[in-house]
Amino acid sequence: MKRLIIIALSGLFFVSVFAQEVNKEAQKAEKKEAVKSHLKQHFKPYGFIRNYFTYDSRECIAGTGDLYFYMPKDESWNKTNDPALREDLNAISSFRFLSLTTRVGLNITGYKWRNTEFSGKIEADFFAGISATTPSTVKQTHAVTGTAQFRLRQAYVALGWDSLRMNDKDYARVDLTIGQTWHPMAADLCDVISLNSGAPFGPFNRSPQVRMDARLGKWFTLTAAGLWQMQYNSIGPDGQSAEYILYSKTPEAYLGLSFHDKGWIVRAGADVLSIKPRHIGDALDANGNVIMGTDGKPLQITVKDRITTASPFLYLQYKKGEFSIKAKTIFAESGEHINMNGGYGVKAILPDGSYAYTPTRTSSSWISLVYGGKVGKQEDKHPQKLQGILFAGYVENLGTKDPLAVDANGDLVGYYYPRVKNMNRMWRLVPTLLYTVGKFQLGLEYDITSVHYGDVKKINPANGLAENDLHWVTNHRVEIMTKYNF
Repeated sequence: MKRLIIIALSGLFFVSVFAQEVNKEAQKAEKKEAVKSHLKQHFKPYGFIRNYFTYDSRECIAGTGDLYFYMPKDESWNKTNDPALREDLNAISSFRFLSLTTRVGLNITGYKWRNTEFSGKIEADFFAGISATTPSTVKQTHAVTGTAQFRLRQAYVALGWDSLRMNDKDYARVDLTIGQTWHPMAADLCDVISLNSGAPFGPFNRSPQVRMDARLGKWFTLTAAGLWQMQYNSIGPDGQSAEYILYSKTPEAYLGLSFHDKGWIVRAGADVLSIKPRHIGDALDANGNVIMGTDGKPLQITVKDRITTASPFLYLQYKKGEFSIKAKTIFAESGEHINMNGGYGVKAILPDGSYAYTPTRTSSSWISLVYGGKVGKQEDKHPQKLQGILFAGYVENLGTKDPLAVDANGDLVGYYYPRVKNMNRMWRLVPTLLYTVGKFQLGLEYDITSVHYGDVKKINPANGLAENDLHWVTNHRVEIMTKYNF
């Protein structure tokens, strides 16, 4: 009897232990599933693997492995009196293919505390690192050597407040974005497949910022932002640098209003930027002569340089079914910090040694049309679509707002331009075919860009334009893109 009782108690004990172990495993599995569900619900990775195959008919001004295309270079004729040997050294074609712009990102959503919603984004891709690392006897060198580095594109946190009562019928939603993301003037991009996304015909810029978007009722959104500079910078005496806004101690400011209803978006806004191109300069006496220091060099003093510019724009978008149209026009003062053609120059030297500046003014417009729908037999997992895209852009250099200052020799005191100072106007036409199969895309694009150049050595101080020896220079770019989204 005792043996039976011992056996029974031992069985109960082992059953209890086994049940506890099973329960622990179930709890672990439940916890693991909860973690998976949490990650899936709040963290959404995304990205793509992208390759470009690119042909250019002549030398071009471009970046990011020559994939980020701005414009064809001006003519560069060799020095000879023999007509048989005379040739344009920039009239040389080239070809490349790279996967530099492969990208990864992470969206973070679904967090809420009381009435405040929290979200965020981290996005990066491959960019810098390739360079012409060895001396070359060839006139032009390109960034074609090396290993690409990983760079930050976007990183921000967003706070949102919904269902804020405006009156008896209308409600508002307010979103506050803090971090690096698209500049409000550059957020509406055209539909080309090229890396430049239509630049320099339209703004292209991602910057650190604090931005407020207030959706006021059904149709209107008010946007206000204060921005800083990091990758996309103003030009100045030391090239493009964030130093000029650093010493200005003044964030770039943006204010815009959007209307959206039944496929329509109409957006208008303006960007204001105030920078200090110099914070140290030469001391001048009452006659405007440079004062020398005890070391025999010009005496350095702090100066009060500053230039303030304003750039308004208007954007229009309409979508219906398989058709869409987008258009944007910008009147840019300076504008190099948003990747547009522009700059500024010195218009006067003030008695205290400071400089007064005048910006260039540029009118830039583009339009893009998209039409396309499903093709062939459709399957849920592999939908197919063929789209036709047409982009057209035009830029007019309107010259400087005021005349430029010249020295005793008739040379410009200072004229700061990021790319070319002798561009008067340019146009671009880009037809594109884009074929999509599920997450895979294949694109073919033909880019014709033509620039009206003048003699860079004869810039008119009255308006900052090169008006002599005017001539057109055209590049033909053929580009194939492959892209796998995930």
